Amino acid sequence: MVNLKNYNVVLKYFVLILTFIFCISCHQQKTYITKIEGKEIGITSDLNNVPEIEDFIKPYRDKIDADLNIVLAYAPETLDKTGQWQTPIGNFFADVMVQKGNKIFNLREKKSIDIGLFNSGGIRTIIPKGNITIRTAYEIMPFENNLVVIDLKGNQIQEMINYIISEKKPHPLNGLTFTISKNNEATSILVQGKPLEIDTTYYVATNDYLANGGDNMVFFKKGSQKFDLDYKLRNVLIDYFKEVDTVKAPTNKRINVE
Repeated sequence: MVNLKNYNVVLKYFVLILTFIFCISCHQQKTYITKIEGKEIGITSDLNNVPEIEDFIKPYRDKIDADLNIVLAYAPETLDKTGQWQTPIGNFFADVMVQKGNKIFNLREKKSIDIGLFNSGGIRTIIPKGNITIRTAYEIMPFENNLVVIDLKGNQIQEMINYIISEKKPHPLNGLTFTISKNNEATSILVQGKPLEIDTTYYVATNDYLANGGDNMVFFKKGSQKFDLDYKLRNVLIDYFKEVDTVKAPTNKRINVE
């Protein structure tokens, strides 16, 4: 005769063991990253011969090219970077920045820009004779710099002048004129046609890079207020080109030499 009691006990333990094994097998173990490997894939000219890549890129390239080739204005002569203390394109650039920036600054702050100073290296190319397109503006100013205004005292303007003389570079300049004497010192300093006054506050337009002391223009960091006009220098150029039919280089000198 079968002992049902013992059989039930064995069956009970067997079921418990199966349940325990099933629970263990269903438990998710945590995984950890132990190694990361990378592979460098070179971008070569061979990729230009892949039809799939070319077919994917072409519509975007064609759209960008069409937008960049829109004609905005005309230059009857080339505005280049020739000149020791000032250049045709540098004077043009500074004048446009102050003219366009002044409208915004006056509207927001009820103040006017007195001086404009930018870095010659920031202008990356010339404006050639002929049609001026959106592409031209991008080539001149490929960076994402903003137009800003900083208030500086007259003695800091003097530091600015000393910097310009020591650098011997044609930094774009507007609103400030002076003469370099034979002793390599500035004389006949005028701001908007009036003699420089040491205790007067002047509002100087520049870009955000220089405003933070870039290119060793540390005098900008001494200003007590900085007004970011939230206006890309490139967009300033584009807006100006849209407003005019013909672009000409300014002829008035900003820096004279004895």
